[in-house]
Amino acid sequence: MDVCWLAMKFVGGIGKLAADRWRSTAYVAALVYAAVSMSVKPRYWPRTVRDVLARQILFTGVEATRFIALIALLAGISIVVQAQVWLQRVGQTELLGPVLVAVVIRELGPLLTNFVVIGRSGSAIATELANMKVHGEVRLLDAQGLDPFSYLVLPRVLGMMISIFCLTVVFIVVCFISGYLSGFMMGANPGPPMFFINSVMGSVEPKDVFAFIAKTVVPGLLTGAICCAEGMSVKGAVTEVPQATTRSLVRSVGALFVVSAVISLIIYI
Repeated sequence: MDVCWLAMKFVGGIGKLAADRWRSTAYVAALVYAAVSMSVKPRYWPRTVRDVLARQILFTGVEATRFIALIALLAGISIVVQAQVWLQRVGQTELLGPVLVAVVIRELGPLLTNFVVIGRSGSAIATELANMKVHGEVRLLDAQGLDPFSYLVLPRVLGMMISIFCLTVVFIVVCFISGYLSGFMMGANPGPPMFFINSVMGSVEPKDVFAFIAKTVVPGLLTGAICCAEGMSVKGAVTEVPQATTRSLVRSVGALFVVSAVISLIIYI
């Protein structure tokens, strides 16, 4: 009897956990769908919402450019140079373009950029919205006739997506430039600049473009939606704010890895 009860309790716990995860995933998907569908309708873009979007892009994208460029600089030195050196040693320099495209454009660029934005801006969004919820500012917006979703959630979700896309482009460009210059100074003989550029660009296929867009746009939308959802989920206690921030970071990173893995499977299969 005890064994049966424990087994039923265990199965019930798993079912409850699965149901909670499904509801959470469905809620985030609904937020993303609502944000994307509302973004193409001009009536949801008054001056106040446009100002919030501009500030979000400034904080998430523009102010993070130098840090992303620094990481890309170091990544180019450590990865691009090694690819040049080892491929030259084994006499496979013609594989330089395909290797760099697969490593930097498909995987490393989007992944590291999303990590930086999640840690830097995702936590800030969740904390900001959680504090607004605790201090009653969300209810005040609703009482003044302003839709909290269009004013708080919509510009932040789209701002995250736009910023991640642009920062990933910056990362890839800086990574290749620093890798080429470092290889040249270290005697890796990368060849003329146009040879290096043609080697990389000639290896870019439609699936690489799809992977780049999907791994920047989709995680960006999901990160924005998850952080907004967690921030708005607090009930009223100040102690819930750090908990909401932690949940937003954990779930954003989890969503990033799941999306990246699924997209990679789609591409390679």
